[in-house]
Amino acid sequence: MTRLKEQLFDSGSADSYNVCEWASIDRLEKGSRGGNIGALRAAVAAQAIISFDDSLQVPRDLADVPVVVQELTGSHYTTLQMLESALGAQHVKIAKGGLPQKRYEGLKNGSYRVVTVMEPFISLALKDGAHIIAASFYRGGEVISSDLSLEKRKGYYEAENNAVDLINADFYKYAHHVTAHADGALQPYELLRAFVRYKHVDYYDVSLFDRTYDWMKARGLTQGQTEHAFLVVS
Repeated sequence: MTRLKEQLFDSGSADSYNVCEWASIDRLEKGSRGGNIGALRAAVAAQAIISFDDSLQVPRDLADVPVVVQELTGSHYTTLQMLESALGAQHVKIAKGGLPQKRYEGLKNGSYRVVTVMEPFISLALKDGAHIIAASFYRGGEVISSDLSLEKRKGYYEAENNAVDLINADFYKYAHHVTAHADGALQPYELLRAFVRYKHVDYYDVSLFDRTYDWMKARGLTQGQTEHAFLVVS
């Protein structure tokens, strides 16, 4: 599974992109271009497991029920984490879906019983009468090319931090950038503030990396041949 931003990075057309924390590790381990994780991204976002099915209300109702996600993205990893403690790993069923627009479309037309999505599709789902079964917040990693200079990295993160301050000062002035992905089905003022927030980028410290990496190794999501000192740059 390769999305446009990964393709642009691997081809050398982009020197940085952000993705969920787990995928930042996965992409660098499997990608064709070397790089590092430079920081934890500014966006703190929720993934929510949602459904229109009244028989599915809490995580325990999802035993052996396929939850549609996009493989090896935030929706996949957070779904595993949200359901494992409630169901046991053997009863967590993952079904592969496409982009969040397609997953929500499939949920709404009845092709899927339950999906995991992020904003703006959480707000849209609630507007359309769906309900949340579980939700979890996560950050992501800023993947950078290994030859991007420290000066350029600092300039980039400074620009991100300035953007965070502007968004936090007037959230709805910028909400249209998020709701644009809903193709007119959700107005900017209808975007709920509860499911996405922003803070300055942070260093990806070794303790957080190790907990994440150990979790990935335990579930066969990495071969476990990397370490913080190799992947992360300050």
